[in-house]
Amino acid sequence: MNKRVFLATLGVASLFPVAQRAAAKTGARQPALLTVSGAIERSNRGPLDPALDQMMTKHGIAFTKAHEFDAPALQALAAVTIKPTLEYDARQHSLSGPLLSTVLEATGVARGAAVQLGLRAVDGYNVTVSLADAVAYRMIVATRIDGRPLALGGLGPQWAVYEADTVAPFKDKPLKERFALCPWGLYHIDVKAA
Repeated sequence: MNKRVFLATLGVASLFPVAQRAAAKTGARQPALLTVSGAIERSNRGPLDPALDQMMTKHGIAFTKAHEFDAPALQALAAVTIKPTLEYDARQHSLSGPLLSTVLEATGVARGAAVQLGLRAVDGYNVTVSLADAVAYRMIVATRIDGRPLALGGLGPQWAVYEADTVAPFKDKPLKERFALCPWGLYHIDVKAA
């Protein structure tokens, strides 16, 4: 190997940790993967920008403030693991991520708040579930499946999901009917007072 190329490569590679630390010190974030808006107490972004927030605009979402989560912010929340049998292959999979209620608590929504949650997926699928039901079902915002990150274009990057095999309203239903309240490709949560 050419000694100059090796030394140049080594020098450039040594800059990556420096750049990461600099980004952390300046508060630079990765792209937002999940946005929570509506009746929240803590926000970290301003109003929807119709020019730059194209998908949200096309889905009819509007807000004056919101809380965005990037991958590190979601990973910093305490994760739980569930093992539901999925309708797509009729096999049990390990899904992990924070409880949906934990994500909402990070935005200032109390676990016992009387609110409705509009869960919106990237394909436009939208369901409403009460926070009380999300807590009772132990619904999570899954970020990993079988130890791997959920992929955009697959079921991710987030999936609002519960362990349907054990949750009373769903466990006795046919497999294809258990996950109607579970949008994969979750990217927005609208919190509304009940």
